[in-house]
Amino acid sequence: MLVRDGVTGLTSRAVTIEGGVAKGVLHRHFADFDAFLADLVLDRIARVETQATALRNAAGTGAVADNLTQALMVLFEPVMVSIVVLVIARDELRTRLRAAGTARFPLVGEGAAMIAGYLRVERDHGRIASDADVDTLAPALIGAAHLLFTERKGSQPEPAAVHKVVTTVLASALR
Repeated sequence: MLVRDGVTGLTSRAVTIEGGVAKGVLHRHFADFDAFLADLVLDRIARVETQATALRNAAGTGAVADNLTQALMVLFEPVMVSIVVLVIARDELRTRLRAAGTARFPLVGEGAAMIAGYLRVERDHGRIASDADVDTLAPALIGAAHLLFTERKGSQPEPAAVHKVVTTVLASALR
């Protein structure tokens, strides 16, 4: 629904209509609509954390650029991109998410942490330069990839385009 109707179309009434339930059902389970949205975002953050573990476990196997390309393709699937827009648009939601311990920029920050964690492990394996600043490379990758995904309304970029961004950003760091 968020992908289809955008942030402005996402209301408590629209959610309950889409779910085929009375509006009171939503408010019986959540204090208010922002509490519902915070739960949605926290669920997505948990998925990123699961993905981060899998990505770190893949370190030392396959090509670094291929691993990162795949991770970015999964990270920036359409719902995630829409949720990032939602987080930007709703001040109260950001406040609640920060109170819950999320990154300063929820989802994007967790994505950058995932990439940085992976690059650290690859650096330990000698596949990334020992002097590579992974805490700078990670948000550079996230930002560049995010632009690719947000420029395509309704479709993801080709993996080759994401791979090009990864190899360009990491050009001096890859071994």
